[in-house]
Formats: sequence, structure tokens, C-alpha cells
Amino acid sequence: MGYTIANLQGKIMEMYPEIAQYGVESNLTFDRGKKTYVFKLTKGPHELSTYIDKADADACMGGKECIHLGIQIRQFLENFKEGEK
Repeated sequence: MGYTIANLQGKIMEMYPEIAQYGVESNLTFDRGKKTYVFKLTKGPHELSTYIDKADADACMGGKECIHLGIQIRQFLENFKEGEK
């Protein structure tokens, strides 16, 4: 399956709109050495980097939610919910 990093990041943002809702910055790069995508979330001093392998990236582009990525994103955002109370 052929797609660009921008396409994949756009699909992730479409699947997880709460990233933008919480004002979290995101960045997606490809680590050639590890042959995996690196999805980075930042808000203020808080940062999370998680890896997305090719199979998960392909599934995401096909409209299937990546469980590992979803758990990481939701946990990161949940920390902000608790911190804002």
C-alpha cells in the first residue's frame, strides 16, 4: 500500500480527533534505522513518542484502528483530563 507520511498523519488525526480537541501537537516521522514510523505527541512540557510498524500503518490507512496506538493516545490525553481538574 502506497501513502505518504502526511497521508498517514492525516488519517491518524481523522481517527483520533481528540488530539486536536485537547490542543496536542503531533508529528509523524519515519525512522529508517528501525524501519518504523514514530508518532510524537506534545503539549507543553509533556511528550509521548510511540512506534507504528508498517502493518499497523497499513491497517490505519485501511480505516482500522490500531489498538496499540489508540491506547497510547488515549492514555496521554487522559493525563490531561486528570491534570485539569
